[in-house]
Amino acid sequence: MRILITNDDGINAPGLQVAEDIAAELAGPEGEVWVVAPAFEQSGVAHCISFAHPTMVARLEARRYAAEGSPADCVLAAIHDVMAEAAPDLVISGVNRGNNSGENVVYSGTVGGAMEAALQGLPAVALSQYFGPALADSSDPFGCARAHGAAVIRRLLDYGDWTSDADYRLFYNINFPPVPADQMRGLQVVPQGRRHGVGFGVEPFTAPNGRRYLWVRGAPQDAPATPDSDVMVNLDGYASVTPLRADLTCHASLPGLKEALEG
Repeated sequence: MRILITNDDGINAPGLQVAEDIAAELAGPEGEVWVVAPAFEQSGVAHCISFAHPTMVARLEARRYAAEGSPADCVLAAIHDVMAEAAPDLVISGVNRGNNSGENVVYSGTVGGAMEAALQGLPAVALSQYFGPALADSSDPFGCARAHGAAVIRRLLDYGDWTSDADYRLFYNINFPPVPADQMRGLQVVPQGRRHGVGFGVEPFTAPNGRRYLWVRGAPQDAPATPDSDVMVNLDGYASVTPLRADLTCHASLPGLKEALEG
């Protein structure tokens, strides 16, 4: 198996090494693991691409490249340049430092990398490790993803539903719970949730030169969320798998809207 890895935390992020270990286990001794990851952290860039300026790509060593761009840029660089002679069989984006459950999915560069791979017609998964108090003193906060990541992806590969004939191909968002590996309670297939009453905001501050800036502030990640969703099962000690696609259409609204506007 030929596997491409990217992330949004950057080429030197510890979670990237976890993804490489997972990929090496999946690829086997005869397989290939390629890395094309951002040269610098790209958290929160979602599915951004560098459309208005070029992306520099640097070869660091065999099958390992850093790109001055987003995770989606990295996937494009890999498929159409770095690995142009043969496309990967699987794209793994992550392992993200922190969860990409709930509304975080919309902002996530990790999810954006997997989304671009799916748009390019490739099987793709996004991997993230939820953090929390139970991991505060852990010597390996990525232990849950490290211990269970390959097995979860292998089950998805065996299941085989990537709907390659659909206009918008499926990809999978996997979040590992904020607990040590031996305390993970299992795996649940659930929809994307929404944390209630919280969201991103900004905090203004004034620099020494008198200029005013804004820091983006996150929200509490343990806030109550949609029942039986990725957020809630993660907080309950389960890994979550959520099938996603890039189609943002609200299909349930189409009939009523058509009647109201076309009638």
